[in-house]
Amino acid sequence: MSGVAAPARPREFAYCAADHRAVAALVYDSVGILLPDTKAQLVYGRLAPRVRACGLDSVGAYVALIGRDEAERARAIDALTTNHTSFFRESHHFDDFVERLWPALAARLARGGRVRLWSAACSSGEEPYSWLMAALGSDRSAAKALLKGDLRLLATDVSSSVIETARAGRYTAQTLRTVPAALRAAWVRGQGDDAAIDPMLRDAIAFRPLNLLGEWPMKGRFDAICCRNVMIYFDEPTKARLQTRLADRLETGGMLYIGHSERLVGAVQQRFRCVGRTAYLKVAA
Repeated sequence: MSGVAAPARPREFAYCAADHRAVAALVYDSVGILLPDTKAQLVYGRLAPRVRACGLDSVGAYVALIGRDEAERARAIDALTTNHTSFFRESHHFDDFVERLWPALAARLARGGRVRLWSAACSSGEEPYSWLMAALGSDRSAAKALLKGDLRLLATDVSSSVIETARAGRYTAQTLRTVPAALRAAWVRGQGDDAAIDPMLRDAIAFRPLNLLGEWPMKGRFDAICCRNVMIYFDEPTKARLQTRLADRLETGGMLYIGHSERLVGAVQQRFRCVGRTAYLKVAA
């Protein structure tokens, strides 16, 4: 009948407001992601398979389980983490890096110096692979010479499952469609849905699980950092803390790239100059 809403589909497992608040608090404390009440159905949809896999009869029972079981808690956070990305997403950042920083960094490598880059929320790997492809171009001989130098790209994500996908470097033809043809010819091996990133490129990237709000094992500074489209899930105090830590790990004269809908907040703004679309040059220690 026109104008009458369809009845809500019954849930397989009991899931009340208190359950949602408990999950939201756990996720916020663990990884800083906000899950307001409007996300209740999304949270249920992502946790229901885990409730089923654990042989439980309610989300409340699952909440109790992840409160005491660290491994299952990691699986829950993994399920609740959004991992939307694509090759050459927001490609203006890669263009800026290639034009602004890469000539000097490539010259440094040729002299025997070191270059360090960090993809701080790399998801399933499209960002770091795009970044290196953009920098190295389609000339494999020239790229091979640079990759023999002290060039390393660290790629991290809180989700262990997407890190494994990124490390494998295997993608469907649909996923690879946004890679420019010349770069795809240079750096992708195989055809159709059995294509993989060339090992020469993969070996230059260290994929590691990392909670951006936890301890960071890295000791040195980076020449450029991409931390894009993750801070949209954080509140202002969490953004300010993370941005300060990122600034501390960036060389003066280095670049910080953030997502198109993100902005620097608080005192850290004084340490950067905006030089492009969500592209920030570090000008002060």
